[in-house]
Amino acid sequence: MTELMNILQFQFMQNAIIVCLLASILCGVTGVIVVVRRMVIVAGGVAHGAYGGLGIAVLLGISPQVGILGFALVLSVIMAAITVNDTRRADTVIGVLWASGMAVGIILTDMAKGYTADLMSYLFGSLLIVSSVDIITMAFLSVLSLFLFIRFRRQIIAFIYDQDFARIRGVNITAIHYAMTVMTALSTVILIQVAGLILVIALLTIPAHIAERYSRSLGGMMIISGLLCAVFSFTGLALAWKYDITAGACIVLTAAFAYGGMMLIPRRKIY
Repeated sequence: MTELMNILQFQFMQNAIIVCLLASILCGVTGVIVVVRRMVIVAGGVAHGAYGGLGIAVLLGISPQVGILGFALVLSVIMAAITVNDTRRADTVIGVLWASGMAVGIILTDMAKGYTADLMSYLFGSLLIVSSVDIITMAFLSVLSLFLFIRFRRQIIAFIYDQDFARIRGVNITAIHYAMTVMTALSTVILIQVAGLILVIALLTIPAHIAERYSRSLGGMMIISGLLCAVFSFTGLALAWKYDITAGACIVLTAAFAYGGMMLIPRRKIY
């Protein structure tokens, strides 16, 4: 307990804990939608393709966060347009965008002379150096995702499980499709702060996939997923502090071990 209190005296650890809590909300809402809707390839395409935004930011001398976020939004709109009517070849096209975005980022970063920023923080996360701006941005997105799900809960559930039924009931399928894709992109980019470009997909999907085994409803799945993400995040953060290793990797590895253990336990709907 004394060691815990000593850790909490540091501002960067307080910020890290707040970010973990907010990330749990995002993983609980957006991560579940990504898993149930089978949008993992979209999230992966955005996460890795957004590296192109980093290259643009470095070359233009603007904030990397602005470059990554702007590029991710453009990618998400393109992906939404590709998949809105025909998803048969979506994985191929998204794969091309994925690789192209990363290639652009690498080339532009190489062209930026005198660039000395730590690219490893974007590849594997920088949880212990988050700023107040990062916290505010993540808090806003977390509240927004919760609000949108609560406000349009019935439409979203109908869209996820039966688009034909949703269309008959007058749900604007196209608008929800674009909104969900953009929210997935925004959540992915924000979670890069926690796990980095390389590991963010695991953080977004592992808690939701485990929760799917033990939940009876979409809402229950979101609650379980959020709680699991919080447990994985705090455990990984504690291990990172104790052994002086990368926090994002610790969090994802903790989630992966839990996932492997859960696969050995029979499915049981508990909530």
